[in-house]
Amino acid sequence: MTAVTIKSTTASDVPASAGAAAETAGELLARLAATPAGDRRRRALRDRAIEAWLPLARHLAHRYSGRGEPTDDLIQTATVGLIKAVDKFDPERGVDFAGYAIPTIIGEIKRHFRDRTWSVRVPRRLQELRLAITEANATLTHTLGRSPQVGDIAVHLGVTEEEVLEGLEGARAYNATSLSTPISADGTTELGDTLGGEDHEFELAETRVALGPALAMLDEREQKILTLRFYGNLTQSQIADQVGISQMHVSRLLTRALTKLRGQLDSLR
Repeated sequence: MTAVTIKSTTASDVPASAGAAAETAGELLARLAATPAGDRRRRALRDRAIEAWLPLARHLAHRYSGRGEPTDDLIQTATVGLIKAVDKFDPERGVDFAGYAIPTIIGEIKRHFRDRTWSVRVPRRLQELRLAITEANATLTHTLGRSPQVGDIAVHLGVTEEEVLEGLEGARAYNATSLSTPISADGTTELGDTLGGEDHEFELAETRVALGPALAMLDEREQKILTLRFYGNLTQSQIADQVGISQMHVSRLLTRALTKLRGQLDSLR
């Protein structure tokens, strides 16, 4: 199971290069806030402000690289968070933009890991429980000096052992295993080879169950003719020789017996 731990980030974590450009970027935000909504200059100012703060978004994205997600995807996600921060930032609240944007960008990255990185979508409750179990496991391993048991994690999180087991089971959906994964020592057998295919015999199972009672409704000679024809694979002439009647009589009896069978099977459906 791949653990994704989101570490908190503050404005002090911003690289020096971003801090050096903060004054100019801040001025752009101030001008953007002072420009009326209908002013044609507002769009250009917004684009310039986003570009000025892109180093911050890239820096935060790189902090979460190496956790199974492509860095380009993380940068794109962080940029979306930056755009949201630029659009919603209000300088009159007295908060500097970096202090406002960092939680917004980090929140967008968290949502990306929560909603986009699971191979199979599971309820959000299980996603959050998985993260809590991962953090509890690391904490308890340090404090207990051993790997924690299910009961230890349950007490630490204030949940039942059944909920912990449910969270561990749900965590298996985080990563999927390729069907091309070799599973034999010589590498000739893949995981996909062990999967069963569609069994068309199931379609005939109900008919086979009903066939016994339907055959019992036929007389002895009709049963014998059907058995020789469909189980013995004999021709009508061969059946005629065994039963002691003409081939034409066998044909008539065979047709009559099949008609009876169809009627019995239809009445049982």
